[in-house]
Amino acid sequence: MGLTTTQIAEGLDYVAARNPRIAEAVARVGHPEPRIRPRGYATLLRTIIGQQVSVAAATSVWTKLRALLGDDLPPQDLLEADFDALRGCGLSRQKQGYARSLCELVVTGELDLHSLPDDDEEAIAQLIRIKGIGRWSAEIYLLFAEGRPDIWPAGDLAVQAGMAKLLGLAERPSEKEARSLADDWRPHRGAAAIFTWHCYDNPAL
Repeated sequence: MGLTTTQIAEGLDYVAARNPRIAEAVARVGHPEPRIRPRGYATLLRTIIGQQVSVAAATSVWTKLRALLGDDLPPQDLLEADFDALRGCGLSRQKQGYARSLCELVVTGELDLHSLPDDDEEAIAQLIRIKGIGRWSAEIYLLFAEGRPDIWPAGDLAVQAGMAKLLGLAERPSEKEARSLADDWRPHRGAAAIFTWHCYDNPAL
C-alpha cells in the first residue's frame, strides 16, 4: 500500500522545516490525501492498459478483460488467451506484448512483486525489465503500491510544474533540475511528490 496519511504528514513536515515556501504552502492548503494502489501484478497490468488512453477507455478494457479472464486476471490465463480475444477487449498488439512480458516474468518467478529489493534503484531496475514499464511507471508503482518514502518521480510533468509553483521558479524545472532541487528533502521525497500533485493546479496557491 502507499504512504499513509500519517506518513505523508510527517514526511511533508520534515520537508517544510527545510523550505519556508513549502511550509507556507502546507499552511495554506493542508496535507494531501494518500494515493494508494494494491501491491502486485494487477496494478502493473492496469498501468500498462492505461497508457496513452483516457480513463474511460482504460476502464472499458479492464472490464472486458475481467469478463474474459475472471476478476483476478491470472497471468497464466492471459498468456494462454487468444490474440483476437484480447484484441476484442481493446488490447492492441503492442499492449498485448507489454502485458505478456509482465505475465511471463511473474509466471516464471523472475519478478517477485511481493519481494522487490529494498534498495529503490534496484527495485526500479527490476520493474523496468517489463516491456512498457519505464522509470516513471516504476516510480509511481513503488510510491503508490509499496509506499516507499523517498521515491521522487522527477520526470513527471505535474511534479515539475508543482515545484515551479511552490518554489516560485520562472519556469518548470527539467528532470535533472527537479532531482537537484529536491535533494535536501531526502528521505521524504515521496511525501513531497504527492504534495506537488496536490498543489500544481490548486487555485489556493
